[in-house]
Amino acid sequence: LPALTLAEALDVTRIHSVAGLLPAGRAIVTHRPFRAPHHTVSYAGLIGGGSIPRPGEVSLAHHGVLFIDEVAELPGNVLEVLRQPLEDGQVTISRAAMTLSYPARFLFVAAMNPCPCGHAGDPTRACCCPPQAVQRYLARISGPLLDRMDIHLSVPSVGYSDLVDRSPAESSASIRARVAAARERQLERFRDLPGIYANAHMGPREISRFVPLSGETAAVFKRAVDRLGLSARAYHRVLKLARTLADLAGDEQVGPGQVAEAVQYRVLDRGEG
Repeated sequence: LPALTLAEALDVTRIHSVAGLLPAGRAIVTHRPFRAPHHTVSYAGLIGGGSIPRPGEVSLAHHGVLFIDEVAELPGNVLEVLRQPLEDGQVTISRAAMTLSYPARFLFVAAMNPCPCGHAGDPTRACCCPPQAVQRYLARISGPLLDRMDIHLSVPSVGYSDLVDRSPAESSASIRARVAAARERQLERFRDLPGIYANAHMGPREISRFVPLSGETAAVFKRAVDRLGLSARAYHRVLKLARTLADLAGDEQVGPGQVAEAVQYRVLDRGEG
């Protein structure tokens, strides 16, 4: 991820100060937060709470990353409260005496097994789960919550040859430089729009303005929407992701390749596990 801007650093510092987590001797947080609560985290621990509501994990991850492993193991009521922060970038905590809102704009990363035994789709190990059990397990992540996720991918098992491969790969520093360049393009694009700093922050009006589709690109997207039956929310998510892919490639306009790639990153919309 790119370095925190001064405004972002001040936001993160305020939240950590309210939560009593500001490191001793440090006046400001200079690194993007990474929060990885256990899947047994409570409603209050995730969203925030207490007699005087304190920030939860979603706010402590503001301008950073919230990672939840085994996300399907979270209780349904806890998992579904992620809808508001993923949609609005903030969370509201109501108590009898007060109502507080904390910012919660984070990169959400979640991981889960494809089925209870963990082997569905594995070419080398047979899955022992009945089809109904697999469907019940995947259904723990509701459609409305999936719609709020830009990317869902199926990750296959890693073979021995890949584990021991020492071939040179692109360095993290190189990837970060490309990401930072893409973020600079976005900051320039939205310089006259307060509160919008990245493609993910765009609403339908900004998408219509900044993600125009040419004839060929629009035709590719129409076929995908018709075939997959994408919701309006997923429709806009795909366009924002395609705009980001174009920024990473240094392209001024979104092309059919970027739209097709963005659609390919939504495997659960395609009925794949």
